[in-house]
Amino acid sequence: MEFLTELWLPILLSAVFVFIASSAIHMALPYHKTDVKKMSGEEAVLAAMRSGAVAPGAYMFPCADSMKDMCTPEMKAKIEQGPIGWLTVLPKGGFNLGKSLAGWFVYCLIIGGLVAYVGWHGLHAGAEYLKVFQLCGAAAVLGYVVGYFHESIWKGQPWSITAKFMFDGLIYALLTAGTFGWLWPDAASALPLG
Repeated sequence: MEFLTELWLPILLSAVFVFIASSAIHMALPYHKTDVKKMSGEEAVLAAMRSGAVAPGAYMFPCADSMKDMCTPEMKAKIEQGPIGWLTVLPKGGFNLGKSLAGWFVYCLIIGGLVAYVGWHGLHAGAEYLKVFQLCGAAAVLGYVVGYFHESIWKGQPWSITAKFMFDGLIYALLTAGTFGWLWPDAASALPLG
């Protein structure tokens, strides 16, 4: 845990920089405005969900009760007929922006901590900016970029949306790498040789 005492400042500042950049991207730039669409017949769908008392959670439709049921003619017909999809239902009362932003900041801190851990064990005190940038950037890409693939692979999210979030993640990874390169401890630090 010594890496936390040595690298707390780049962990904290990279999280702050990513938080600010993500806020700017989502508030000022228009390219995420087309990520979601309004469902046709929304009122009828919502009424049906209310009457069915759909609880908050993640749903797949159509959804088989077991792997055996996946192969039944009835399930195959439902799949052929469509629609097919995933649905996340949130609790009543609306989207809690404050809670989500706090969770996002904690996530950024966790990524910064993991980047610090990788850098601590892969670099030495006084390492060149470019070496710190490369290693810490690669670790940050794993945290901010690669995780989006599963949304398209498993949940059918359009690749165009996934690509936009991956582009955002690349910006966050570059900010993280730059912050660690800038604030990497010099050779006089207690950082062990890697």
